[in-house]
Amino acid sequence: MKVEVIGQQIPQQEIDAYIARAKEMYPDKIINKMTITPDGDFVDLKYEFADIPFDRVRRITGYLVGSLDRFNNGKRAEVEDRVTHGIQ
Repeated sequence: MKVEVIGQQIPQQEIDAYIARAKEMYPDKIINKMTITPDGDFVDLKYEFADIPFDRVRRITGYLVGSLDRFNNGKRAEVEDRVTHGIQ
């Protein structure tokens, strides 16, 4: 994680505490960057999170699937024989 301090300098121990707080608040997210801006007795914290990969899930021949690589030959044939219905 990249940490940027804007303005007055703060002790490393305080920066480490902000990092620990961010990891505790967002345990399921990957933090790419944290910007710390001291403002008197207060501190503004800004987080930039990494993108989460997303797999598209579709209903094909009655099954919810992300990809066709696990289909047997019969199911692959069903997919190839599908008819696209247009909206009129």
